[in-house]
Amino acid sequence: MDLIIRNARILHDAELHFVDIGIVGSEIAAIEPGLRAEASEIDAAGCLVVPGLIETHIHLDKTCILDRCRIEEGTVAEAARQIAAAKRNFTAEDVYARARRTLERCIVNGTMRMRTHVELDPGIGMTGFDAITQLKQDYAWALDLEICVFPQEGLTNYPGTEELLIEGLRRGARTIGAAPYFDTDPRGQIDRIFAIAREFDAEIDMHLDLAETTEGMQIDYVCRKTEEYGWGGRVAVGHVTQMSLVPPERFNAIARRLADTGVAVTVLPSTDLHLMGRRHDHAVPRGVVPLEPLRKLDVTCSISTNNVQNPFTPYGDGSLIRMANLYANVCHVARPDDLAGCLDMITGAAAKLLRLDDYGIAVGGLADLVCIDAKDPAATIATLAQPLWGFKRGRLSFTWERPKLHAP
Repeated sequence: MDLIIRNARILHDAELHFVDIGIVGSEIAAIEPGLRAEASEIDAAGCLVVPGLIETHIHLDKTCILDRCRIEEGTVAEAARQIAAAKRNFTAEDVYARARRTLERCIVNGTMRMRTHVELDPGIGMTGFDAITQLKQDYAWALDLEICVFPQEGLTNYPGTEELLIEGLRRGARTIGAAPYFDTDPRGQIDRIFAIAREFDAEIDMHLDLAETTEGMQIDYVCRKTEEYGWGGRVAVGHVTQMSLVPPERFNAIARRLADTGVAVTVLPSTDLHLMGRRHDHAVPRGVVPLEPLRKLDVTCSISTNNVQNPFTPYGDGSLIRMANLYANVCHVARPDDLAGCLDMITGAAAKLLRLDDYGIAVGGLADLVCIDAKDPAATIATLAQPLWGFKRGRLSFTWERPKLHAP
């Protein structure tokens, strides 16, 4: 035995258990109370130990560019214009440096798996892709990074973009994304994305239905295409703010359709709160889809960060726990089981969305573990509990010191 984590509190079969976790090399070798073995030890002191947190939807290539942009309208259209202009001057070195800053914030806040969307089009070429690919290699010791290539500025209306997406898939990206609301032919873009995904056996992760009205929703069409292609369990949609605006009957119908077709949903609360409701001077809509009704129908759901410190989202510190807490506040999540569900949406459910088959705390599994300063999943979200330390494949990857009070 190389390492023993003593006095850990883990969740197993929806119940909390006090155990010791033995690690050999990069794998978990034993999980039992009072483990008898000789090894280096670390005391979890009764804190919650979870598998590494999972970021299912982030944009590392365009993070930390507020100093190059202006936010005056705070709209989706303005953000797209600002970033389209800024990225023409991106270099691989610049993208790498900015992405590294955000990636390190994510790592020290417990994230160990990540899917990042990377823009490809003739304006940026493969610059962002090359930088993020290098970052993926350099930080493999702390985090597994998956690249999703996507057309931020349109596909059918932007010649040359499709060829670059295909090049990204050929060079190792395993997921293709979309943003049909920026395309002059939204359904034409969706059609092409599904066709390319089938050709390359790729996952699909779309930005979808990001708007302040219910006009032009494409969620039904995406469900139809998922069914047509037999891609259930391999399609995720992010944002879907329009779904938050429909009446209960329509909401429930969409929820059932998502469940039946196997389309997952990612909510991005910080971005959606910042961008939505700009046309309203009172009773401002929040634009964040409540996920509890979807989860009850077994729709796979995740909570994620999206953008960090750019015109789409001028905030962010890399904390998924903070993002889950923000979602809980916005969507009136209060019951302990539902708060625990928020933690699940940045761990187990997020792993299901990414189709990870090596995730979880189990004998023989990877020793990707995060100790959180909380006693249970609900308290983790309710108190914005801080991750204290983490092991990636059995190796210590980050630590935090608890704050100390200095009484007179």
